[in-house]
Amino acid sequence: MAALVVITVLQLLVQYRLNIWNRDFFNALEFRDGAEIWHQTHLLALFAALSIGLAVTAVWGRMTFQRSWRAWVSRHLIDAWLGGGHYLHIELGIGEHQNAEYRITEDARLATDAPIDLVVGLLASVLTAGTFVVVLWHVGGALDATVLGVSFTIPGYLVVAAVAYAMLTTGTLMIVGRHMIGVIESKNQAEAELKYAVAHLRERATGRMSPSDVQGAASDVGSALSDVLRQWHLLAWQYMRTTYISHGNTLLAPLVGLILCVPHYVQGTMLLGDVTQAAAAFLAVQGAFNWLIDNFPRLAECLSSANRVGNLLLAFDQLEQAEEWAASTKMEGGAASQGAAGNRLVQSAPDQARFVEVALRKIEPSTPYELAYLRYLARAKTQ
Repeated sequence: MAALVVITVLQLLVQYRLNIWNRDFFNALEFRDGAEIWHQTHLLALFAALSIGLAVTAVWGRMTFQRSWRAWVSRHLIDAWLGGGHYLHIELGIGEHQNAEYRITEDARLATDAPIDLVVGLLASVLTAGTFVVVLWHVGGALDATVLGVSFTIPGYLVVAAVAYAMLTTGTLMIVGRHMIGVIESKNQAEAELKYAVAHLRERATGRMSPSDVQGAASDVGSALSDVLRQWHLLAWQYMRTTYISHGNTLLAPLVGLILCVPHYVQGTMLLGDVTQAAAAFLAVQGAFNWLIDNFPRLAECLSSANRVGNLLLAFDQLEQAEEWAASTKMEGGAASQGAAGNRLVQSAPDQARFVEVALRKIEPSTPYELAYLRYLARAKTQ
């Protein structure tokens, strides 16, 4: 992680030097200075090589870190899934911990890949904003304006404009895309249920299935597929809504920076190089301030996957607590003590009637106590 931070800082330094190059090159164009233009052209090749090299190194460092982190998380999840026979009982409860294999593969990948990219990107955005806000302040200077006969001066007006523009775009996106995280979470859950339905159909197909069983299994798969398509439809609407903001910002941000520099350029207080430097700095600040706009869908996907992985780990913890509780009530007795142990368990439960329904599989277990009781009955039948 320290290496990624160093690379990010070096990339920022190269970006800052390219911003200065932008000013010098266009000033040379304005004064028709051929020697300076040729000199700046040579510098551009050097800065481009440095930027490309740092970008490639950043990709290597980021993906190496992602691979290591995913290996650690996946091993932890697999050990928890297999330990104590949890893989046999984790599907008994109702909730997002179901389809544990999908949680361990797909959600673990999303929950470990995206955070590293997002954290590095956020760090780069903070450093970029701090650096180029200073550039805007010094290059843009103050703006004298008159509104309704009242004259006033706006110090660092380019900075004020950049902050106001970013607040407008980011705030609008937050309002428009406020439901995206929930929609993505529902879509991923529907995808997991479809995979489970297809896998369950394959397992049942290995045995003898009557035509009615085949029809029932196909109906389950079709229902799961319909749910996936419905969730994708809702997600498409969310992406369409946020695209209005993100695409509009991509088109307007470069032009807004140039237009804001027109008053000083017309008055002769800015050279062409200063205008292009300020416009490039304005665009860099907008890119930094609009980090949320650029990463909102991926952030929503990451939070959704991390939430499901967390629910799976919580379910593992609940199973372990149930096992410890079951051992403390001595539920591991033989068949002769089955009734007494079951009575002790039922008597200690908040709702005794539910245990009877759980035992008869009329309802699904939803608490560690009920899960423990169901596992006790399963063990007792094998003794």
